[in-house]
Amino acid sequence: MNADVATDSVSVQQVMQWLALVPDPEIPVLSVVDLGIIREVSWDGATCVVTITPTYSGCPAMQEISAHVVDTLRQKGLASVRIQTRLSPAWTTDWLTPAGHAALKRYGIAPPKEKAIDISGLARGVHRAPVQCPRCGSDATRLVSQFGSTSCKALYRCSHCGEPFDYFKAH
Repeated sequence: MNADVATDSVSVQQVMQWLALVPDPEIPVLSVVDLGIIREVSWDGATCVVTITPTYSGCPAMQEISAHVVDTLRQKGLASVRIQTRLSPAWTTDWLTPAGHAALKRYGIAPPKEKAIDISGLARGVHRAPVQCPRCGSDATRLVSQFGSTSCKALYRCSHCGEPFDYFKAH
């Protein structure tokens, strides 16, 4: 769509399908929908309002994500788009979709195994379930560093295949 479309002809479901094409700039195999940061799509008159919850309050990618969301929806013909940020409730890895989990694993990042509501002790590096290597599937892995390529990931090494990999920490 290049021309402006009538907002009454665009459903929330259609907007969500378009937003599923917007990649996360830090992990481009995840869409912003699969990452779970799109909290709501609504209409305020002729303005499409997209409510986003950042993965954490100081996330440096939020400005880029917001711009990409606006650009994508404008390219689809929505003339007026507004981004609204919602900080509460705080984002959790529980909001990752099953497709998001699968995309992380294919990309070489172990997805969180725990539910964020069940992670007592996680901040100290105590995981209830073993972290599975996304490359070979082995559970014979060990924590190398609490911080991986970004603060939301931990660095692990597989004892079976020897490869290092990021683990997307539950939070």
